[in-house]
Amino acid sequence: MNIEIILFAVLALVAATSSVMMITRKNAVISAVFLVLNFFALAGLYLLLNAQFIAVVQVIVYAGAIMVLFLFVLMLLNTEAEHQLFIDKRGIKFFAIFIAAFVFIEIAFLIFKSNPSKNLSPDQAASINSGTIQTIGQQLYTNYLIPFEVSGFLLLAATIGALVLAKKKFE
Repeated sequence: MNIEIILFAVLALVAATSSVMMITRKNAVISAVFLVLNFFALAGLYLLLNAQFIAVVQVIVYAGAIMVLFLFVLMLLNTEAEHQLFIDKRGIKFFAIFIAAFVFIEIAFLIFKSNPSKNLSPDQAASINSGTIQTIGQQLYTNYLIPFEVSGFLLLAATIGALVLAKKKFE
C-alpha cells in the first residue's frame, strides 16, 4: 500500500476526530488543545498536497499566534473548575506519552524510509516546486513587491491605531 494513502488516512482520521472532540468538550482549554491538534493534522494534509507554504503558515499563524490569543482569553476568564483538570489523571498522562511515542516513530519512519522525490513526472516536480517557500518568496518580492509593501504599511497603521485607541489618558 502506498505510504501517502496511509498518511492521508491517519491525518484525516486525526483531523476528523479532533474536530469532533473539540466541539464536544465542556472544558475550553481542552477544546483549544484539540483545535491545535486539528491545525497540525491539516498542516500535514497540506504537506501531502505539496503545499509547503500553506502548511507552514497553518502552523505558524493558526497553531501559533491565534491559539496564543485564544489561550490568553481563556486564562483571563479565570474559570473555577480549571484547577481540578490535572489532578490525578494518570490515564491522560499515559495516553499523551503513547501519542507522543507514536508521532515520534512515525516521523522517524518518514525520515529514514521514505523517498518522496523518486520517480516524479515533470508535472509533479513542477507542482512541488510551485508550492515551495522559495518560489512563493521570489514571486512575492519581485512581481508583487508593491502590494506586499502596501499591506505592510496597512498593518503598521492598524497597529498604531490600536495603540492610540488603547492608550489610557493620564490627567
